[in-house]
Amino acid sequence: MNLQNKPSDRFDWTLAFILAMLAIVSFFAIASAQTAEQYGPVNFVLLQIRWYVVGMVIVAATMYLEPEQYKKIAWPLYGMGILLLFFLMIAPGGPGQIAEIRLGAKRWLNLPVIGRIQPSEFIKTFFILGMAHLVSKHQEVHLNKTLKTDLLLLAKIGAALIVPLFFIIQQPDLGTSLVFIAITVAVILVAGISWKIIVPLFSGGAVLGVSLLWMAIYAQDFMEDKLGFDRYQFKRVYSWLDPYSFPSDEGYNLIQAMTAIGSGELTGKGFHGREVYIPENHTDFIFSVIGEEYGFIGASIVISLYFILIYHLTKVALELKDPFSVYVCTGVIAMIAFHVFENIGMNIQLLPITGIPLPFISYGGSSLFSNMLAIGLIFSMKFHHKTYMFESEDNELE
Repeated sequence: MNLQNKPSDRFDWTLAFILAMLAIVSFFAIASAQTAEQYGPVNFVLLQIRWYVVGMVIVAATMYLEPEQYKKIAWPLYGMGILLLFFLMIAPGGPGQIAEIRLGAKRWLNLPVIGRIQPSEFIKTFFILGMAHLVSKHQEVHLNKTLKTDLLLLAKIGAALIVPLFFIIQQPDLGTSLVFIAITVAVILVAGISWKIIVPLFSGGAVLGVSLLWMAIYAQDFMEDKLGFDRYQFKRVYSWLDPYSFPSDEGYNLIQAMTAIGSGELTGKGFHGREVYIPENHTDFIFSVIGEEYGFIGASIVISLYFILIYHLTKVALELKDPFSVYVCTGVIAMIAFHVFENIGMNIQLLPITGIPLPFISYGGSSLFSNMLAIGLIFSMKFHHKTYMFESEDNELE
């Protein structure tokens, strides 16, 4: 038996170490955020530790299955995610109801035994599996690529995207909608679709995005009456561009986050040295806690950890030979990278606030479970890829 066929040799220890570092950052940051009186006696650090323990079980269970098995269950999981989103949409919402409404958004389900979950978090990973299966299967059937087959693939991808997107927009949840679009764009880019299609497609998307931003500033009535946008979505754009004009409303969180990060200066105020109050700073604004207490150096270390994580995941994707596995890795990389870029960006006014958590650091069971499920897929692809590679070489020698 080849020593490199041992499970310990095929386990991705580098990825495990990176996750451990992010977990430590999460525990310290949440412990600092919790010093605010807004949270009462609830110990979010202990809860986060519990979520991480469950997350490790999820990773172990996910790693057990092989890529071929994920191909078989990709669409059933995608369908289950769609059913959850549909159930959330039709479920009665309000205090004591199955569906929970917070700040005007209907995004959470209160389930017996399980507790409160956010279905859109889980379907991100299910969507990645479905998209990977769709693209890899299409390429197996259409070996000779033409503009016609590429357009057909794009139509299939669009159909797979539009269904979950419809339900998520209804909640409404703009941030999660953008995550799905980011995953789709990444898969399209690595799917080998002709640039004759991609260039005009992405150019049109860019023009549409700029047009919507322009209308949000100068044509609000048209967007509200004709396009169905809500007034609160415009205020998020305004508070992003000029938060100091909304100091007690939509711009409050952004002003406080920037003040906290700026006050940390180079080295920060130290553990529990936080002074700036920010609502919900243990979730969406956890980066502001890191910036204030550990300064530019601490924030840079956290960003570097994410860079190393994404770099490592990219290396894994390049090592894989199975197209399905490559597309799964691509989707996971896009999901995590977009979350990091959007969350940190909204804390420093680079991007508008959308309510997207910082992966593996922000407090939250649904978000952490979703990310651990996605990372578990990477562990699985790497673990079983090594097995197949060495088995193939042994067969050739025989």
